[in-house]
Amino acid sequence: MKKRFLSLAMAAVALAPVYAKNNDADPVLFSVDGKDVPLSEFEYLYNKNNQQQAEPQTRRQYFDMFLLYKLKVADAVSAGMDTTASFRNEYDQYRRDLAMPYMLDKETEKQLLELSYEMMKQHVDVSHIMLPHDSNPAKDLENKVRLDSIRTEVLAGRADFDEMARQFSVDNQVKHSGNAHMGLVRGTANYPYPFVEAAYTTAVGDISPVIDSGFGYHIVRPEKRVDNDGEVKARHILKLTRGLDEEKAAEKKLEIDRIYKELQGGASFDSIARVESEDPGSARKGGDLGYFGRGMMVPEFEKVAFELTDGSFSEPFASAFGYHIVLRDDHRGVPSFEEALPQIKNEMNADERGTRPRQAMLEKLRKQYNAHISDEGLEAMMKVVRDNDGYDSVAIVRLQGMDTPVGVMDGAVVTAAQVVAGVGKIARVAPKTIEPFFKESANRLIDSKVINLAIDRLPEENPDYRNLVNEYHDGILLFEISNRNVWDRSTKDKEGLEKYFKAHKDKYHWNAPKYKGYIVFATSDSIMNEAKSYLAGNKPAADELSKDLRRKFGKEVKAEKVLAAKGENAIVDAAVFGGAKPEKSGRWTSYFPYDGNVIDQPQEASDVRGAVTADYQNELEKAWIKTLKSKHKVKINKKVLETLK
Repeated sequence: MKKRFLSLAMAAVALAPVYAKNNDADPVLFSVDGKDVPLSEFEYLYNKNNQQQAEPQTRRQYFDMFLLYKLKVADAVSAGMDTTASFRNEYDQYRRDLAMPYMLDKETEKQLLELSYEMMKQHVDVSHIMLPHDSNPAKDLENKVRLDSIRTEVLAGRADFDEMARQFSVDNQVKHSGNAHMGLVRGTANYPYPFVEAAYTTAVGDISPVIDSGFGYHIVRPEKRVDNDGEVKARHILKLTRGLDEEKAAEKKLEIDRIYKELQGGASFDSIARVESEDPGSARKGGDLGYFGRGMMVPEFEKVAFELTDGSFSEPFASAFGYHIVLRDDHRGVPSFEEALPQIKNEMNADERGTRPRQAMLEKLRKQYNAHISDEGLEAMMKVVRDNDGYDSVAIVRLQGMDTPVGVMDGAVVTAAQVVAGVGKIARVAPKTIEPFFKESANRLIDSKVINLAIDRLPEENPDYRNLVNEYHDGILLFEISNRNVWDRSTKDKEGLEKYFKAHKDKYHWNAPKYKGYIVFATSDSIMNEAKSYLAGNKPAADELSKDLRRKFGKEVKAEKVLAAKGENAIVDAAVFGGAKPEKSGRWTSYFPYDGNVIDQPQEASDVRGAVTADYQNELEKAWIKTLKSKHKVKINKKVLETLK
């Protein structure tokens, strides 16, 4: 939180009398200065704060504290604290931040979570054809249209999917395999979400519509679905053969066979892996590869790892990398939905799924508020551009003076001038070119206003949000008014603090005398003696001592004000109380006491500042509470109050 937030537990005690209007669904508990406080707000804060108390209170006990809390907030309002720019900015930001979770379409979010979990339960074996993006918009669109035509031809039986891949696909894998087959897709771990979504939502044997993965355009054909049989945790020892001739590869085979015999004889897999394995990433961890699922390792390795039982190791086998021995440590199945939820949410927030619930809610809100671009308003803007034969500084000036509604909705409009401000200054362009910029700017501004409208109306529609916002609103005001009347005042009112100390001096005692004064430090004995001589002949004021020494001796001398009893400070012990001199540490090797003496008991408020300040704050708090009771008009609904148990 940007400000320290006060809970009601800090609010203390107060009261006042009589009546308020009645509402069966949510009756008014009391009013302060004519502002009603509903029972629901009291219940919300009682339940929230009572959970944090070491000794829970009854509702009736909590009521007095709650009423005082509201009186303090009313005092802040009467002081105009809720109208300051700093408060409005902070509160408005809180209000928006708190509203964001409500600006999600829960049904869309639920569907995405469920689909994501289904992706965890199955793998999809897919083929695909990919065409590239192009920096030229016309060519980029041409690629997308061509891929859609390929899809149409394949679905109609007039073209073969693999043949089309060989002719047009830019996926390098096609060149090696000679077909469109790609392999298993396992959730979103290795592929962009639009591609994965197409793989999981398209029926086996069917072909997805053209999708944009961000890397290119694709059509995806699922070949089969495979149940996810979980993950295994394994270690391996590797002897690399890639790039070696037959003779050296044969030597690696002899090495792996030797290691296998050692393992059969009871040797430690971990120890051998650390010394012998030629996979540097896993060797230093005893060969540990962690958990992995299907499709994450080369086929030969995957087959062996999944066929082993926990605790067993394989015979040596070959892959494209070399010779392996695998030890399977453990396995785990697909987690439950609840167990998988944190991982799913993290993955969703990392890809475009994270924006979909918000976008779905925005679309609903646009319909709800009848928000759209006005064709007449857009045409009025375009007429200015056409009459000017293009969009340039002259057209901008004319459009900036137009209050014609271009975006319209219930309760707000977006004007032509606002649309132009959203577009900003760009080089002179033709009318056809600027129109999409107008639409984009208008839609962006409409979306912003729709969200603002929804946030403004949210307190009326959602009691949970209303209570939370009220809590933040009142909490900020409570902090500000308490700071003004108690905390900040107690630290700045030195005269009042000293007066309070003198009136209650007998409350404050020390168990032992203390040295009160200065310790002057120097970087050597000779400089210390110079400082002693200087101070003997010059008596700078206390508040000028440090500055005076700095002017005279630079960084070779410094002074520190101290208040310490014997045993509390080793330097003070040595300089004042005859204690042993501590070992030298740092550059301040020499020191002596200056302008101080040993006192038996505190002489002024600064000698016991913490205790006096706390007591003075309590005094200010009590005085403030007395004024609250007489300053603000409270009406209590006694019938509702009597129901509090």
